[in-house]
Amino acid sequence: MMKSITPTELDQWQKTNEAFQLIDVREPFEAQIASIGGELMPLGQLSAFVGQIAKDKKVVVHCRSGKRSADAIRQLESMGFDNLYNLEGGILAYSDQVDGTVPKY
Repeated sequence: MMKSITPTELDQWQKTNEAFQLIDVREPFEAQIASIGGELMPLGQLSAFVGQIAKDKKVVVHCRSGKRSADAIRQLESMGFDNLYNLEGGILAYSDQVDGTVPKY
């Protein structure tokens, strides 16, 4: 069962300095349009970044809408990760629920 986090929960984690890593699995051109501060690790190249993904704290994975991040989490869970959270609705939902200045595309 994949764990997930809502945009408002993520916002709380950010405000309370919760220890977590935020990973953005979108493409570089998408990150140029809109960003919520995640480390860019595009889904197609994810295996190259495995060594940079924390195992000792929570990891939130996001994309535009939540589908690619779910695919990324399935990939990483098959490699033994069990600390991953999918951002529900992705950056679009984050823009709607937390920060309307984040561009939607």
